[in-house]
Amino acid sequence: MLKVLKILQGNRGIALLITLSITAILVAAALEYNRRARFGVISTAAVRDRMTLSQMAASGVHVAIALLVKDKMESNFDSLQEDWANPEKINEILQELAFEQGRLTVTISDEMSRIQVNALVTFPDSRQFNVSQVLLWDRFLRYIGIEGEMQEDQDPIAIVNSVKDWLDSRDDDATTGLSGAEDSYYEDLDPPYSCRNGPIPDLNELMLIKGITPGLFYGSGEKPGLEKYMTVYGMSDTGGSGFTWPGRININTAEIPVLAALLPPESADLAPVLYEYRQQLTEEKDLQNLSNPGWVKNIAGFSGLAVDSRLMTTSSDVFRIVSEAVLNETRVTVVAVVQRLQNAKTGKWTCRILSRQTQ
Repeated sequence: MLKVLKILQGNRGIALLITLSITAILVAAALEYNRRARFGVISTAAVRDRMTLSQMAASGVHVAIALLVKDKMESNFDSLQEDWANPEKINEILQELAFEQGRLTVTISDEMSRIQVNALVTFPDSRQFNVSQVLLWDRFLRYIGIEGEMQEDQDPIAIVNSVKDWLDSRDDDATTGLSGAEDSYYEDLDPPYSCRNGPIPDLNELMLIKGITPGLFYGSGEKPGLEKYMTVYGMSDTGGSGFTWPGRININTAEIPVLAALLPPESADLAPVLYEYRQQLTEEKDLQNLSNPGWVKNIAGFSGLAVDSRLMTTSSDVFRIVSEAVLNETRVTVVAVVQRLQNAKTGKWTCRILSRQTQ
């Protein structure tokens, strides 16, 4: 009898261990299921939020396009006083969209306020320097202060020569000056690559060119780099299969370093004066004075300056739209570059999207 009791007690112990083991497994399984369920809910919510934000950001781009088309129908020049450049006016329009949740912000900037990289050579021939652009590049690079910070092959002239060699075509073996670079230079790098010998489609490609470092491209600290002041857009159709980059800069929207590059080297320090005078005109709403590049000559001390009119304009048709939507700590940003075009038959203005990136 005593032996039977011991066997039963032993069985109870085993049963208890089995029960505890099963309970532990069930608890672990329940916790894992809960974790996966929560992850699934959170993932689904994140996907839902991103889809919502993508639609919101796309709406912002369409609002900006509508604003740019309206502006073109009302004015034949572009300045920072117009609605497309006014954050308050854009915000008023966005308020009418009435999203139930989330926040949408839109900014529009003039792409033609920048230096057109591809204008450095004379397309479509693309074998010769555009002389006015060479001077523009040289003055710009010196103004932003790269001298003294760069190595021998990174001075302004060396950089201009290397960019020219990257752009020109049917000229693979003819290095520009003593500091340019063709295929033979790039093929010796690790990893090796070829010179484009054609127009640059993406501004980031500048960092592949001899002498242009990430520091020069992006800038350092509070000092902006080439990325802020240059563009690959601005192509103009010359008829048939021909194309070129006029390289004209909108002096109504350009930043101070670009304005300085338009002035003779000895007068570059007058660029802030030019900028302030422009601001004064916009604040006084004397916008008609901004319709012609000749307004520069109205500034005291500027009437005798030799400014190349081939580099200046007061109108633009290429703009950069940044539409940012935020919801529940999720953010989606759409960056679109658009070009205003007029329908030859109807005369109506529309916008064509040249590039679109979602971040």
